[in-house]
Amino acid sequence: MLAASKTGLSLCACLLGILATQSAFAHGMSEAEKNAIIEGGNLQFMWLGASHMLTGFDHLLFVFGFVFFLTTFKDVVKYVTAFTLGHSITLVTATLWGITANYYLIDAVIALSVCYIGFENIGGFRKYFETSPNVLWAIFLFGFIHGFGLSTRLQELPLGDEGILLKILSFNLGIELGQIGALGIMLALLYKWRRTHSFLQISEVSNRGVIAAGVFFFMMQMHGYSHTVNPDEFGFPADSHLHAHEEMTTPSQPAFPGSEYLMDLETGPLPAP
Repeated sequence: MLAASKTGLSLCACLLGILATQSAFAHGMSEAEKNAIIEGGNLQFMWLGASHMLTGFDHLLFVFGFVFFLTTFKDVVKYVTAFTLGHSITLVTATLWGITANYYLIDAVIALSVCYIGFENIGGFRKYFETSPNVLWAIFLFGFIHGFGLSTRLQELPLGDEGILLKILSFNLGIELGQIGALGIMLALLYKWRRTHSFLQISEVSNRGVIAAGVFFFMMQMHGYSHTVNPDEFGFPADSHLHAHEEMTTPSQPAFPGSEYLMDLETGPLPAP
């Protein structure tokens, strides 16, 4: 039991390490990449959707959480369909109508959805509130938020009016293809893991790791929201972070009264401030 717990903690630590190193780059995009996508047409939008899903660890953790205890193909299809319908509705409609919001706040809510599914999996709602929300409806509703987050990222590109629906649908198709690919790997690993004695022993540790990752994402997004100088920038450049802190600092003061009149040995008297 102790060895299994240590294994689970090691997996969680590795997961958080990967998230820490990758999250800053998961959604970033250079101007050259933007231009390549615009010039590449619908196939490039499809590729963008697939790559976004495969590097969107918040989306993947949420999917991993709600399929964690599903053992039948019927249940997997049901829950994945609910999530897919939810995020597809808001992705398409919000992008078509130009509805957007600060993506740090949206991604913070997505992080809370990761915390929710981990808390549900360890029986937290039944333990502390004696009842649990309907998981299927919760997944469907959280799908709206995930889709809105995808839409805000897509709207960072100059989509234009010509062929915009095909661009959105191509992006959405890429999202689904990426999700299917990631889901296949998750289900294969879970199927193999369930056949071992360690599954039940460290399943709670694993889902606590999901909660910890959700908290990490939430704090990171709220930090980004608090420190971003220009909310419309794509990504979170290091220089913006530095400038935000510089703007919060007070002007420097002389080290002690009269220090501004000290002599510089090579250039003579220092200029008055």
